[in-house]
Amino acid sequence: MEFKRFFLKVSSFTVGTLISRITGLLREIVFAYLFGASYATDCFNVAFRIPNLLRDMFSESALSAAFVPTFCEKMKKEERKNMSPSLSLFASNVLNFLILIVGGVTLLLIIFSFYVVKIISFGFSQNPTKFTLTLNLTKIMLPFLFFISLASWAMAILIAYGYFFVSAVSSAVFNIFSILIPIFTYTIFLKLNYEPILSMAYGVLFGSIFHFFFLLIFLKKLGYKYYFYLSLKDSALKRVFKLYLPVIFGLAAYQINFFVNTILITFLEEKSITYLNYAYRVMHLPAGLFGVAVGSVALQEFSLSERESIKDNIFVPIKINILLLLPITFIFIILSLPITKILYERGKFTFTDSYHTAIALSLYSFLIFPSSLVRVFASVFYSLKDTKTPALIGFLSVFLNIFLNIFLMKKIGFKAFPISASSAAIFQASLLFLFLRKRSGIKIITTQTKNFFLKNFSFLTLFSFSLYFFYHFFNLLKLPLLLSFLLTLIINGFFYLYFLKKNFQS
Repeated sequence: MEFKRFFLKVSSFTVGTLISRITGLLREIVFAYLFGASYATDCFNVAFRIPNLLRDMFSESALSAAFVPTFCEKMKKEERKNMSPSLSLFASNVLNFLILIVGGVTLLLIIFSFYVVKIISFGFSQNPTKFTLTLNLTKIMLPFLFFISLASWAMAILIAYGYFFVSAVSSAVFNIFSILIPIFTYTIFLKLNYEPILSMAYGVLFGSIFHFFFLLIFLKKLGYKYYFYLSLKDSALKRVFKLYLPVIFGLAAYQINFFVNTILITFLEEKSITYLNYAYRVMHLPAGLFGVAVGSVALQEFSLSERESIKDNIFVPIKINILLLLPITFIFIILSLPITKILYERGKFTFTDSYHTAIALSLYSFLIFPSSLVRVFASVFYSLKDTKTPALIGFLSVFLNIFLNIFLMKKIGFKAFPISASSAAIFQASLLFLFLRKRSGIKIITTQTKNFFLKNFSFLTLFSFSLYFFYHFFNLLKLPLLLSFLLTLIINGFFYLYFLKKNFQS
């Protein structure tokens, strides 16, 4: 596996994700501009939560883990540039199975939407206006679950063929239509005496439809041909389903973790959840941009590789994660306070709030690198058609996270949550690696990699010192906060790019 080729794939996925994130931010800005904060926005957020609760079950990460390795296995035996009739037949079989299952679930949710909304929005039951609006919004947006699942199927195929930019940027299509439809229909809905927030719901619906259609264009270019074919006895479909079930089991663990942690946080002092949420959003940006990109590319590369080749090339995605994510980790740890002040400290958000959020951010930063390793190691297991081991280890890490939160929160308050999350991720990555080494004889520390680790350790030491020195030097000169921060990043950015260039040449 060539390092430069892998890096370029990661870069294309990252750029596509970044564009999607920017359009997602624009969507939130338009939403806030048109509707502000009101009972209608409460209804919309609750209604949208219903399909989103089930989205993870059929999302690209869950489906890709089961579908991509099986699809790539069939690809190995055939021409990779274009889809053969047999590959189209297999893809159509999976698609038709999804249509049957997800379509059935969506239809049942629409039929019983009254009862579903009553359970999810229990607090709205005393207010008929809010309940009725939530019910209407839910009925409009429930098909989002169906079309986003079909889009995940298409993305999995495109990832198998190396269409990383298209797969990542496709979410921008959803965001763009979610923006345009409310903008153009808001006034019309007002004139017709309809609740304007319904335009946002239609934006979500048509955004998901066009998201799927956008991906279909590229599938057509690959030579995909749809077949009206469904065979539950097909061995490849059975293999996908067999791999898929443990992934759902693993996702259930994370839902339990989120639910329990949400309850635990409510026992903490006031503002704790705000500090954690603001810090997590900042930390998740590099994790979402680079960590997910490396994991997705690794899944495709390993799924197309032979077993021995995986063993020889596993260090490539690890090396990229070290080069990309460890410098960002140190930036977030050392400059957590200026980052927080620049992003949030205005209006009612005081210096005290910035200080506590910065503590949470610096502690959450230790989560960035191990969580990216989890994705890499899990992709190896998935490529080897083993989804049970990552799911089981995921469950163990969730229980460790919950245990540490309960044990630490009384002593150190909100700090317990980022410390527990980081510790659980380190535990998860370590356990995945140990199981991989035992099963496949995979080694990371070799004579070849020792030199890279030493060079990187030296660089990170100098990089950290340089960050600290230049930021405080510019502060002593009494330069504005933003200017001090930007100058520090620019100087260290040149230092980092020089180091990155050296690694490309080696």
